[in-house]
Amino acid sequence: MTLRTDQPGPLSSGAQVSTVTASIASPKVAAPSLWRDYLTLTKPEISFLVTLSTLAGFLFGARESIDALRLIYTLAGVVLTAAGSGALNHYIERDIDTLMRRTARRPLSTGRVSPVAARAFGILLIGAGLAILCPLANPLTGVLATLTSVLYLFVYTPLKRKTKYNTLIGTIPGALPALGGFTAATGTFGAGGWAIFAILACWQMPHFFSLAWMYRKDYARAGYAMLPVVEADGKSTVRQTVLFTGLTIVASIVPTILGITGWFYFFGALVLGLWFMRPVYRFYYFRTVQDTRRVLMASVFYIPLLVGLIVVDWFL
Repeated sequence: MTLRTDQPGPLSSGAQVSTVTASIASPKVAAPSLWRDYLTLTKPEISFLVTLSTLAGFLFGARESIDALRLIYTLAGVVLTAAGSGALNHYIERDIDTLMRRTARRPLSTGRVSPVAARAFGILLIGAGLAILCPLANPLTGVLATLTSVLYLFVYTPLKRKTKYNTLIGTIPGALPALGGFTAATGTFGAGGWAIFAILACWQMPHFFSLAWMYRKDYARAGYAMLPVVEADGKSTVRQTVLFTGLTIVASIVPTILGITGWFYFFGALVLGLWFMRPVYRFYYFRTVQDTRRVLMASVFYIPLLVGLIVVDWFL
């Protein structure tokens, strides 16, 4: 175990010698931390959900057969562009992140990764993703991936400090990858693509409202104009959380109405939506930390479970 000199309390000279000796003897100790920092820059949780939504869109488009190679190229390109956008978001918000407790330990906020390195890393990832999408998956999907990054970085990100409607606007770049999955499979826009776009757009609202309510003091400290900060009583936040959760349920059954999915998906999506609504209902009435966390966790699990239903329904 390596002792750290930044721990509170005095450090004896013997401990300092042990620290130096351990560092010399184990020059690779810092390497895993560096890898974790660069992984953190990619926002892996968000990139994972974006990739899943792309898979859902692709399956909506590939109703009869799947071009496995095209699917691989699509998912690889999307995950790289999403990861690159995450890294550039860290770069843009590096100074603001230092003001929030939940982000103060991020790689750029602490100086563990330099802004120049993070910017180059993000640009490299986006470039690699587009280099895969445009020639190997579908040029239209590449255009949508580019639009997603531009809207996320240069529209949604600055609007977070300017208007309470930033979350609503942010649903557009958040849902475009799902539409991109559909265009990768079909080469065109279509009802199935807009259906999965609508599901992802509606789902994001309760997801981000629960997160914003949980960390509203942090957001206020950083000067973000999130709805729970602007309207501190929370009434509008909980009302919109209920509204958009209901819209998510409605949007989720539209694919069956359009003939894209079967009855297995229909009933599964309905049950999943009601399960999602349960913690939202409690959040509406009580707004406790525990209720808020349950809404957030339900929203995190909702997309993987919904995609699981789509996959099973496709094979059925």
